[in-house]
Amino acid sequence: MAKPLVVVESPAKAKTISKFLGDAYDVRASVGHVADLPSKGLNIDVDNGFKPTYELTERGKTVVKDLRAALKDASELYLATDEDREGEAISWHLVEYLKPKVPVKRMVFHEITKAAIDHAIDNPRGIDYGLVDAAETRRILDRLYGYEVSPVLWRRVNRGLSAGRVQSPSVRLIVERERERIAFVAADYWDIDLVTSTQPSFEAKLIEVNGARIATGKDFDDRGQVSAKATPIDETLARALATGLESATFSVRSVEEKPYRSSPKPPFMTSTLQQEGGRKLRLSASQVMRLAQGLYERGFITYMRTDSVTLSDEAMNATRASIASEYGQQFLSPQPKRYASKSKNAQEAHEAVRPTTPYRSPKQVQGELNSQELALYRLVWQRTLASQMADATGVTVSVRLGAVSEHEQTDCEFNASGTTITFPGYRAVYVAADDDGDGSKEALLPPLAQGEIVPIDSLTPNGHSTSPPARYTEASLVKRLEELEIGRPSTWASIIQTVQDRGYVWKKGQALVPTWTAFAVIGLLEQHFGDLVDYALTAKMDGDLDEIANGRQQKDQWLQRFYFGDDGPLPGLKKIVEENLDKIDAAAINTFPLGVDDNGVLIVVKPGKYGPYVKRGDDTASVPEDLPPDELDVAKAIELLALPKSDEPIGELDGYPVYAKNGRYGPYVQWGAPDNLPPGLEKPKMASLFQTMTLERMTVDEAEQLLQLPRSLGQDPADGKEIVANNGRYGPYIVKEKDFRSIDSEEQLLTITLEDASRIFKLPKVFKRGGSNMAAKGPLREFGTDPVSERPVAAKDGRFGVYVTDGETNASIGKGDRIEEMTPERAYELLAIRRDAVAAKGGPAKKTGARKKAAAKKRPAKKSAAKKAAAKKKPAG
Repeated sequence: MAKPLVVVESPAKAKTISKFLGDAYDVRASVGHVADLPSKGLNIDVDNGFKPTYELTERGKTVVKDLRAALKDASELYLATDEDREGEAISWHLVEYLKPKVPVKRMVFHEITKAAIDHAIDNPRGIDYGLVDAAETRRILDRLYGYEVSPVLWRRVNRGLSAGRVQSPSVRLIVERERERIAFVAADYWDIDLVTSTQPSFEAKLIEVNGARIATGKDFDDRGQVSAKATPIDETLARALATGLESATFSVRSVEEKPYRSSPKPPFMTSTLQQEGGRKLRLSASQVMRLAQGLYERGFITYMRTDSVTLSDEAMNATRASIASEYGQQFLSPQPKRYASKSKNAQEAHEAVRPTTPYRSPKQVQGELNSQELALYRLVWQRTLASQMADATGVTVSVRLGAVSEHEQTDCEFNASGTTITFPGYRAVYVAADDDGDGSKEALLPPLAQGEIVPIDSLTPNGHSTSPPARYTEASLVKRLEELEIGRPSTWASIIQTVQDRGYVWKKGQALVPTWTAFAVIGLLEQHFGDLVDYALTAKMDGDLDEIANGRQQKDQWLQRFYFGDDGPLPGLKKIVEENLDKIDAAAINTFPLGVDDNGVLIVVKPGKYGPYVKRGDDTASVPEDLPPDELDVAKAIELLALPKSDEPIGELDGYPVYAKNGRYGPYVQWGAPDNLPPGLEKPKMASLFQTMTLERMTVDEAEQLLQLPRSLGQDPADGKEIVANNGRYGPYIVKEKDFRSIDSEEQLLTITLEDASRIFKLPKVFKRGGSNMAAKGPLREFGTDPVSERPVAAKDGRFGVYVTDGETNASIGKGDRIEEMTPERAYELLAIRRDAVAAKGGPAKKTGARKKAAAKKRPAKKSAAKKAAAKKKPAG
């Protein structure tokens, strides 16, 4: 008997929906887009209404074939893709390639619950061709942008680079912040901290000297100049004042009390979810979105791509009922709190990100979620409940203490303040991260009255230096992109990942650090394609896409203006490229002056094909890959230039030259040259220096010892297997087959005996972390269970360097990552990124054992892609 066919994007979503619809429906997944522009060539007819040529993806061919077969027995077709531009485009492409002969219905929902699915089935609509036009315009726009601008970067900076409408302004933000850090001049200032011996004791800080306000960090500009409204004090004066205050009498000069009230934040939308996921859970934006996608598809939270902060009436009632039941009526706000998005283009048809109804507490779902999923669900649940809870109230007390220092009879005034929370309100469930705007600090001060004498326990002069502006993290970059209205919630995570994959940005901890290649690319775009990285114009393009979605602008006319620049504020991309290409001075674009040495010779840094390097005249030296741009100054450049040069051997070993070099991954020695190889070697032999060694003092004898590594110690008497001692990127070790054991020091590599090593292998396996021995479960480190594959994750040292693996997927570590500092979340993130990359190329996201072999046997031979010109879309309705 024929039954309806329901098509969604993902298998997980299909599985969840199937539970609600039962056997009466056939639910299948498209696994994302089934068609796209071919990867090579423009494939857009710019002279004929910007008509694109699509082709089925490799995965799409199989999906379409299977869906066509299923349609033969279907009574009707329900398209249940997400209700956004991309989801609407997927539905449109499915119709174009499936050519269904049964009724087609578009079903939309914002949460995957039985009630929501039943309502969507009963209330279908047609395909929204406005959203389809906006999605297609965005895809064509990005292709035009990359097709015209990326080749400019290949010719003038380096091969393999790319430009993007949102990508390039995002990199510009990161580069501009690094420029600010490079230009920053630190300033020193001092103050005095006072601790009372009252009950309870409290801290106060010197704020005035003889009635003049003393300078704090906020009084200095980025050039180290102090504001005229404040007076800095130096170390000498601070210590003198503190000494002169030791026998002084401190009294209360004023006490000021103010009522404190703090209101909760709105429920999550995509951007705030990414920000708080980064701040509180230390997750990347892409990792937050992957986890949220899974929670949505399995029916735990509502749709996670939204810029709305509203709650439906049903959700509002569920939220308030949960508060009353979990925390009591007194924690419920007297009236429902209504929030509005600050974005003028917010899609208010969507709700905020919230738990699905009926609400389930984190305790109720913990058995169904892994640790990361549960942590994110708890965050969503807490934020949703907090949004409808009562304000936190209390009292803020500010106290001024004063005394006269014996040093020149100087009057000194100190300030202390604290907030006593009398009713926690929403804070009982959720407090936003400090850099998200809630900076209230609870501190208890004793009852004090004006004129009262206050006993002092200690006075401590403290020196400070002003700090450069903080680098962007993924969370703060998302916040800034949102403020500038660049991009949309669904794109930010992928953009941030793309700029890292392209080599424009690397991570130092959580901070995003630009490479010198990023400096060159952004400099080129700013000087010759300023409109393309202009924040306001980029935001306008996103606004225009919304206008196209709403039918207020036409796709073809808009693309005509953007590409050919006939009228209006859009740049005329083709004209800009043609006019500027020959004006670009590649040498100037790729040269960044650092300053001059003592002889007045200019030193510059350049992004080279094999990594950045510094140059003084004809003298060059590599720049370590993990050296941030703001740490590369003239002094550091001179230090790098002073290291032994790769073309100057320090001596000979058995008649062949020995070099001491500084490479991208640190200092090393090399025996032989490509054109002068020692017997039996196919390439020069290399060995890293020990941490206790320096290139400047490296001798041939020391180099000879290093070049022994890896060093065979012989066969273990216990089992006859060879033991080898070697130095890895993360420390010295011995290895027997695949059994790795750390040893105490690098120097021990040269002295450890077979007997010593054999004894180590008889001991329980341990690895070093943080200076202490811990049980080891992997060659280098173990991170726990991956939330996706549910397999143990470990770090290993492979042929091409250190990588993390769950036994199914291998992922190289990033340039800014350090195994000894890496969090489990970062290891899981690297594996997820690798899976996404494999899936994007049409490969399997994950396979195991027999399934992998079976898939290989069934894999058909490649066929040429069937291209299809975009069909004329029907009007909405």
